[in-house]
Amino acid sequence: MSAARDLRHLVAGRRFRQLLAVRLTSQFADGVFQVALASYVLFSPERQPDTGAIAVALAAVLLPFSVLGPFAGVFLDRWDRRRTLVLSNVVRTVPVLGTAAVISTGGHDLALLVLVIIAFSINRFLLAGLSAALPRVVQSDELVLANSLSPTLGTLAFVCGLGAAAALRRIARPVGGDDWTVVLAAVGYLAAAWLATRLPPRLLGPDDEPGRTDLRHELGHVVSGLGAGLRHLQARPAAAAALAVIAAHRFFYGLNTVATILLYRNYLNNPDDTDAGLTGLSVVVLVSGVGFVLAAFATPIATRLVRAQTWMLGLLCLAAVAEAFPGGLYTNEAVLAAALALGLTAQGVKICVDTLVQTNVDDAFRGRVFSLYDVVFNVVFVAAAAVGTVAVPANGKSYPLIGAVSLGYACTAAGYAAWTRQRAMMVP
Repeated sequence: MSAARDLRHLVAGRRFRQLLAVRLTSQFADGVFQVALASYVLFSPERQPDTGAIAVALAAVLLPFSVLGPFAGVFLDRWDRRRTLVLSNVVRTVPVLGTAAVISTGGHDLALLVLVIIAFSINRFLLAGLSAALPRVVQSDELVLANSLSPTLGTLAFVCGLGAAAALRRIARPVGGDDWTVVLAAVGYLAAAWLATRLPPRLLGPDDEPGRTDLRHELGHVVSGLGAGLRHLQARPAAAAALAVIAAHRFFYGLNTVATILLYRNYLNNPDDTDAGLTGLSVVVLVSGVGFVLAAFATPIATRLVRAQTWMLGLLCLAAVAEAFPGGLYTNEAVLAAALALGLTAQGVKICVDTLVQTNVDDAFRGRVFSLYDVVFNVVFVAAAAVGTVAVPANGKSYPLIGAVSLGYACTAAGYAAWTRQRAMMVP
């Protein structure tokens, strides 16, 4: 009852709802945009994508987050965050509409890649701005709940955008193509910008800081600060071990993602029926999103009963089993069941790792350590896609790959269990 009361009180806050509306609208548009990109790059009838194309697409989506993430805070601590939310959504309609033009005219792939990188780079500022602004619209004792609720609902909005765009494409295929889907995403970004204007100027900060150094000095300080964060992390083995677990998990999850895309493109559906392939993949993402939501509810309950490390071990074992069975059956129903389990595992492990890093790292180093976390989280996933170019067959079906990924999850669990047991023995 207390949790329900706290949730009602949080949602009753007008400014919190307004900020949340910006997040939900923007991330819904993200889902629409990514369906259009997936359809054009991976599921268009005139293209025969391979693992290399998938790796490039994932790199374009994820690497800007890693490169720009550590620097985003410098600007967000100088610029009015409400204006940043407005302008980020408005400005990124330019590369998004440019993407629609490239798709419409069948333009060069390099132009498409550059526009997508720009669009997702701008998205980094938006997401960081939403996180930085959250403490300004909720009370301090509501912050943990708000930090749990906002990203989870944002992920749901993203998944809903994927599903809505996939359904719309299938219904309106004779009328318009992927370019019109991209235009709809741009409309969504403009709607998010308008919603951000409802928030009062300066409400979201930042506060004026006397004696602030110049921008160039602060940008240079980011690089040295990341080095200091790495040294601090080395002296905090519990946090470092948790990051090692998430890195291993993301690698195997990335390999599974590449294989799943190719399964729906070339194995579970007729390669010529690209709409069926994209619809099937969208359903997988939706089911995986359900797993994310289940993790958001189950993990707080589980970690009240057992340690976070124990819950992580259980989730890794679940992933090892689900990857082999039912995942190894290679039917649509089996892949969906495995996607649900892997979605639960992915989000549950991340929640535990977030908590372990937050509680084992000094507050003065948290921002820098989480910047390193962001880099690891995305770069390892892209590295897995790169490995997939030689490890995953064109149709995505590979029993050796299934076995290797399942064994990888199991070895990660065994290694982390041995480490936690050793640490427990060292504690007097």
